[in-house]
Amino acid sequence: MEKFIKTKDFSVSGEEFELLWDAELNMLKTYPQPEILEQYYNSDAYISHTDSARTLIEKLYQKIKKHNLRKKISLINKYGTEGKTLLDIGAGTASFLESAAQDGWEAYGIEPNKKARNLALKKGLELKENIDLLQKQKFQVITMWHVLEHLPNLDAEIAKITSLLNRDGTLILAVPNFQSYDARYYKEFWAAYDVPRHLSHFSQLSIKLLFAKHGMKVIKVKPMIFDSFYVSLLSEKYRHGKVNFFRAFFIGLKSNVLAWKSKEYSSLLYILKIDQNAF
Repeated sequence: MEKFIKTKDFSVSGEEFELLWDAELNMLKTYPQPEILEQYYNSDAYISHTDSARTLIEKLYQKIKKHNLRKKISLINKYGTEGKTLLDIGAGTASFLESAAQDGWEAYGIEPNKKARNLALKKGLELKENIDLLQKQKFQVITMWHVLEHLPNLDAEIAKITSLLNRDGTLILAVPNFQSYDARYYKEFWAAYDVPRHLSHFSQLSIKLLFAKHGMKVIKVKPMIFDSFYVSLLSEKYRHGKVNFFRAFFIGLKSNVLAWKSKEYSSLLYILKIDQNAF
């Protein structure tokens, strides 16, 4: 694999990493991939493992999260008509699962980070540390909100995940899109590279190819409009050492406007089902 770009961990360690181009799957892979990843998450800077709203960026994140929670519940309700069993992989502090449970879902979650699991426990939700602790359970809907990019041993993990899905179930996943305009604009400073926590970086084609190997097909792709603004805000901080709200808003807006035609939004939401013709 050839080098695509060199970047670094801007939020925790400051270490440099390369992104290598996998031509076969049309995706990028972080190199080197640390053997012990946990240390790169053990920081207050890693926002999805806290419910904190101290800084302006954290307040913005929490505000967007509340808006997205309503949209997520509305989305999963469309695919829970045959049974409201839900598994959220990478559940963080379980805000989404809490909302789903309140809406009548039988909600389960996976979260490797102990600090996040403890915060979830205060909400009355006991999350499993890893997917292997689920004993032959099946789910109507499985969600992964910006989680797939964190997984090592991608093929093996996808096999485990798809095995937990009901025959007529739905897998919903959201991932950053390195082929978006804001990714091209910010280059090595693009916050959604987030190395080394993000081990893989996907295009639309790579998602189709990866899941086709496991008998899954993409039935719908939806834009995540707010992500371009939030990612641009962080990218401005990484690039210039301070936040420029006006430029971040402009780049985020331009990315969405260009994506209206190209469909290459900053983040994309994929809805997948088992391909009945594959068996």
